[in-house]
Amino acid sequence: MKSYIETEIEGQTQAASRFAHFQRTHPLIRCLTLYAYMPWQFSITALLFILVNAGMAWQLWLVGQVIQSIHIGEFITRNAQGILDFSNARYWLTLLIGVAIGRAVLQYIGGVMSLIIGQELLYILRERILYQVQRLDLAYHWQHGIGEIVTRTTRDADKVRDALINFWRQVFEATIWVLISVTVLSIYHPLIGIGTLLLVVAGMLLFIKHTNALVLLDREVGNAYDQVNQELSEGVNGIRVIKAFGLETQRTLHFTGLVNTFVTHARAALAYAAKRIPLPQIVIGFSQVWILALGAYLVSKGALNVGQLVAALLIANALVFRVEGIGRVMQVFADARASAARIWELLDEQPKILSGKVEIQPQALGFRLLDITTKAPNSDKAILQHCSLEVSPGETIAIVGATGAGKSSLAGLLPRLLDAAKGSVEVGSAWAGWHDVKTLDLHQLRKLVHVVPQESFLFSDTLAANLRLAKPDATDEELLAALHLAAADEVLEKLSDGLHTKIGDRGITLSGGQRQRISLARAFLSEPSILVLDDSTSALDAITERTVLDNIRHLREHTGKNITVLIIASKLSTILLADRVAMLSEGKIVAEGTHDTLIKAHFAYRDLVGVQHG
Repeated sequence: MKSYIETEIEGQTQAASRFAHFQRTHPLIRCLTLYAYMPWQFSITALLFILVNAGMAWQLWLVGQVIQSIHIGEFITRNAQGILDFSNARYWLTLLIGVAIGRAVLQYIGGVMSLIIGQELLYILRERILYQVQRLDLAYHWQHGIGEIVTRTTRDADKVRDALINFWRQVFEATIWVLISVTVLSIYHPLIGIGTLLLVVAGMLLFIKHTNALVLLDREVGNAYDQVNQELSEGVNGIRVIKAFGLETQRTLHFTGLVNTFVTHARAALAYAAKRIPLPQIVIGFSQVWILALGAYLVSKGALNVGQLVAALLIANALVFRVEGIGRVMQVFADARASAARIWELLDEQPKILSGKVEIQPQALGFRLLDITTKAPNSDKAILQHCSLEVSPGETIAIVGATGAGKSSLAGLLPRLLDAAKGSVEVGSAWAGWHDVKTLDLHQLRKLVHVVPQESFLFSDTLAANLRLAKPDATDEELLAALHLAAADEVLEKLSDGLHTKIGDRGITLSGGQRQRISLARAFLSEPSILVLDDSTSALDAITERTVLDNIRHLREHTGKNITVLIIASKLSTILLADRVAMLSEGKIVAEGTHDTLIKAHFAYRDLVGVQHG
């Protein structure tokens, strides 16, 4: 038999599993937990809507009282002198007007509060999405396109916001009104309240029944929208390639096809809603027929007066309009359920690369790879296999290899842009000791190891702002020194406003070589211990490239900073600047040594760099 503790743990595990399943299957309800970030706004708005609906019921009850007063001749009377007495009329009308004005003021404040809450929720959602996008590993971004991420942040977040605002304006208010109206109708007569409640519940069940199908349809709409966004992003970012190959017509036709697919799915969702939503509304509308028929019978029996019957019909009419309003937003909720599911899929994703705790003092660092094996994301295909390499602090090493040999994967291991499946990556030195990068603080590691990719990315901001990403408190003198190290003085001279020149989206106003030099300057500004150049001098001419690497060597001589440089090289001019060369082939280091040594001893190396023996 199981012990009490084992039974208790098993029960807690099952409860946690059921809760996790509930969260996955009810993503929109999970979004309601975001209200916890604004408890007082939530509480005040809820109280306001309760008061508004209570005021509505009171107002309709007063109308019934006025009609009954008119019916029995007490609204306006004559006194003993035969003069008309308006005191009752003034009393009822003053009360009605006062309640109506008070309810209108509360409703206005509640509406404003609900809009504020909706915008705050949208801000929280988008902030969490952006934070999550920045937090997730490169492997996730390789598998999910920019269009998908943009859709989560814009369309999906907007739909969830709209649903949560309608939650206040429709669902919450309608629920309160159902409870209040059924209570008032039951006070008039229990059968009136019970019959109305049953019809409302039946209509709501029909609404819910159609929701799941609407969710599936909206998922298809969302996926089609992802494709439209992705195509649009590629059409803007790849405009040079499109124009170079004369692909404007082809890309336009392809984009039109994706838009048509999106429109087709959207029409299918709208058609389904248009066919299914009216039936529940009809069922709920029968509550008015029920109240009129039963109320007329009760009036004839003296169990209900005329004023109460009119008030009951007005309450039922308001109830029908409120619940019909829910019907009109059912598609909004169905859309939002699909959107919320897509958002939570992103937010629930966990990064595979987690930070260590160890911090090391800034120092000269080398690195070594010990029997490294890496694999492609969601695949068993090995990129690097049993790869080992050691580089001393201050050394400049070039990694060469054919396309697909795993050079960029090797470069990404040092700052943990990706992790090895087997083996270990270590930084340090033989005299100061080695540290496994998985044990180091990730933020500090990426300060010590800086990667400059081949595709230089610059933000749509000033040159100074782009440089200060590496060192926010850098002075203008430090920026100029970094630009000099990257042989970018000439780039600065050509900019109209110097450091304060806006360089456009992705640095579009600059040439490829100029962007690479600015990216190098940004890297130098961060003062890394290990600098990884992932073919990031490919757009530089041989003279400029030599100037940059010579500046790094002079930096060692003048400041004593031993920067270790790993160059992913494809040009012979780049390879010649390295102290040592390592050749990758089929995921393994197959040869190491100086360029001259490898030229003499390794036929595959000579073939790779395009040099004939002798």
